[in-house]
Amino acid sequence: MQKLIAFIRKDTVLSVAAVLAVLSMPVIPPDRAYIGYIDFRTLGLLFCLMTISSGVRRTGFFTYLAGRMTAGSRSVSGTVTMLVLVSFFLSMLITNDVALITLVPLTILCIGKFAPEVRRGWLIPAVVLETVAANLGSMATPVGNPQNLYLYGISDMPLPRFFLLILPYTLLSLLLLLIWIRVRGRRVGIAVSGQNPAGSDASETGADEVKDRHKIGAYMILFILCLTTVVRLLPWPVPFAAVLLYALAADRETLREVDYALLGTFLALFIFIGNLGRIPAFRDALLRIVEGHEVFTAIAASQFMSNVPAAILLSGFTDRIDSLIIGTNLGGLGTLIASMASLISFKIITREPGVEKGRYLAYFTLTNLVFLAVLVLLHVLIR
Repeated sequence: MQKLIAFIRKDTVLSVAAVLAVLSMPVIPPDRAYIGYIDFRTLGLLFCLMTISSGVRRTGFFTYLAGRMTAGSRSVSGTVTMLVLVSFFLSMLITNDVALITLVPLTILCIGKFAPEVRRGWLIPAVVLETVAANLGSMATPVGNPQNLYLYGISDMPLPRFFLLILPYTLLSLLLLLIWIRVRGRRVGIAVSGQNPAGSDASETGADEVKDRHKIGAYMILFILCLTTVVRLLPWPVPFAAVLLYALAADRETLREVDYALLGTFLALFIFIGNLGRIPAFRDALLRIVEGHEVFTAIAASQFMSNVPAAILLSGFTDRIDSLIIGTNLGGLGTLIASMASLISFKIITREPGVEKGRYLAYFTLTNLVFLAVLVLLHVLIR
């Protein structure tokens, strides 16, 4: 029982999705149609991207990259700006959760090298802004986060149209991040002149420790192979087989770090939503709720169930995938569970001595709501 409780606490979303799938089975008994529920392309590509990201992260390359980019900064605001920018752009390629797993510990090290009053004034804002940056930067590409990978995969949308669809929100997000950091710097009133201790010695943050450089090259080739599948040039089994075979042959430890709970969550949700679609009463009710309100329904649903489950759920009841892409990406802002990547930052930062959970949650919620309000206003203006 204790193990079960621990598992539920660790993988709550998976547990809820699995329960919903099981509860739907007596209503719609398992049959051949169940296979049709499952988007194997999304599952296969998601496995590939998680494996590649984990493999490259284990080499220390991402930490090295972030450390080098922040090494020239001579003020705490400059260091935070660089870290936020790295989070924003890196998340476009390696997903928001991997970016945060890599950068939040590095940020704690960097900010910790400044004076105590600097640490108190900047640590929580820095991690919050990194989290917001990862969630917003990741929306700019089909591989930046799981919901984009899924929604773009089931759409007939050309890649240029995807970029144009999300570009206004990406540009405004970047501008808001830079403005927020500048305003925060003025409010705190702390700007350390002279040599930045966080950047003076890259080795202190582990930034010079890049291992297995040949693996980086191999994973880059595999990543390009995945991109060809994302843009529909190759069938998904090709990169799936290539990634799996390479990992088994050269990097088995990386396979242990893949987020299989996320894959399980997708699988359970496919079954639950597939069964819901075969229940006329539920289907008609959800169609009435979603139709014509896809963006706002996706934003609202994301606040309570996270944007990945919201994307899978709502995609079964509308063909306006472009609206779901906007809604679920903006929906990653707001509550702590709106984007599961946000929980990564929360778990890491709240383990630090002196960091109060209540203070972090208050600043996180305020920042997210402001960003969400501005981006929703942009949507209303350009709709």
